[in-house]
Amino acid sequence: MNKQTSFQKIAVVFPAKNEADTIEHAITTAKKSSHNPEVIVVDAFSSDATAEIANKIGARVIQQGDRLFPGKGIAMKKGLSEAISIEADIILFLDADIKNLTSEWIDKLVDGCTNCDMARGYYERDARDAPVTKLIAKPMIHIFFPELSNIEQPLSGEVCARTQVWKNLLEKNPPDGWGIDVWLLIETAMSGYQIKEIFLGHKEHTSFEGYREDVGKLAKMAEQVEFAIINEAFKHGRINLHKNVKI
Repeated sequence: MNKQTSFQKIAVVFPAKNEADTIEHAITTAKKSSHNPEVIVVDAFSSDATAEIANKIGARVIQQGDRLFPGKGIAMKKGLSEAISIEADIILFLDADIKNLTSEWIDKLVDGCTNCDMARGYYERDARDAPVTKLIAKPMIHIFFPELSNIEQPLSGEVCARTQVWKNLLEKNPPDGWGIDVWLLIETAMSGYQIKEIFLGHKEHTSFEGYREDVGKLAKMAEQVEFAIINEAFKHGRINLHKNVKI
């Protein structure tokens, strides 16, 4: 494993769709990191001023490329291609809707890659937040990939890895939608890479406001996460572990 050095090039990638309220804070905060990262915004054809704001304050803005929505996986793959093209050594993904993002988050995640292959953020959130994580991702991971049961945030959007790790994962055909986050966790582990979770404190994000009163709005996300895990269970010969579940 290569030790991180101070002259390595860091790219911070924000997949974003209609994040005009938070994108300026996200970009300016990232730029305050001690690692002086290049900031890339992958805009998913926002109908608000997300792309214009990002351009104005000096981010490298690119379009998602495919108008599929939800298309987080497409945005992340596009962001990886862009970061690789500018020869980044370490690539970090962050959600664009975080209201309390600090540059310390970036520093901790990048520094975490000094002695592991992938650093993932975990955090405290409102008790009503993260229903897909609590009711779908974690129970299904416990069944099919029990060695990952200790992972606090299997759907974390705060993920950092060395570029060679990302290149290897790209070759495995990541999904296009919301299943990308849990897929990355499982494929990284199944590829033999070392994963570390890093505590980032409390997380406040605007997307929670959209489903605070009605978690049914997360049905499509839940569906895609569920089937990503099922597909991975088939791929890695784990699907028969469902027989161990008492019903």
